[in-house]
Amino acid sequence: MTKINHTPDEMMTIAAARELKDGQICFVGIGLPSAAANLARLSHAPEIVLIYESGTLDTKPDILPLSIGDPELSESALTNESVPEMFRFWLQGGHINLGFLGGAQIDRFANINSTVIGNYSEPKVRLPGAGGAPEIATHCGEIFVIIRQSKRSFVEKVDFITSFGHGEGKNHRKRLGIDTKGPTKIITDLCIMEPEPDSFELIVTSIHSGVSREEISQSTGWEIRFANNINTTKAPSNIELGALRALQNRSLEATFLSKN
Repeated sequence: MTKINHTPDEMMTIAAARELKDGQICFVGIGLPSAAANLARLSHAPEIVLIYESGTLDTKPDILPLSIGDPELSESALTNESVPEMFRFWLQGGHINLGFLGGAQIDRFANINSTVIGNYSEPKVRLPGAGGAPEIATHCGEIFVIIRQSKRSFVEKVDFITSFGHGEGKNHRKRLGIDTKGPTKIITDLCIMEPEPDSFELIVTSIHSGVSREEISQSTGWEIRFANNINTTKAPSNIELGALRALQNRSLEATFLSKN
């Protein structure tokens, strides 16, 4: 069988989708998390329950939503809850076992910044902001993060903590009385990282096919460490690539039609 060439973004999205399991209840962010979560739903995890912060429960979009207010989410949902009900009962009540987030910056302890680049009072860049991400990061059973890797996005210390990861490391979450796991997997276009069990500092546990350790080190804003027993992420299969590209093409076509 002829192998289809893939892009780093496709590798990242497919690697992230593989981490999702059938039957999970997943609170999904827009963008890269949404693409990976819906790819999982359309392939190996048809019974995954996707929730978006607008209140759509068990939604099954045929195209990727442009925002949490996209009618595709409401029209394909099992039901629509109010936002306060979604956050107070479902999220804060401990009924959602996985949150799937993105961000602009992440640091060595998986704290996420989606608020500002630079000083908060006089930022270089004002980012979209928190939305429901701080609550998702705190109250979901565990968190996956998907983010493109570079020294601009993977920094020693984030400029602003929008979503609390592992704070300063070493059980910082527990010291604050947060009993959820926090970020357990960080999926990038180069590798997969996980928190080291004792320090909670992110270490590389799997390197994507065709990527070198040097590339990862040069794309990280701190001295990244590698697990002793490191894996190689399997390259995307033709079936995975076909499903992802079909989803993206449907989404592009729908966006084009809506503008014409």
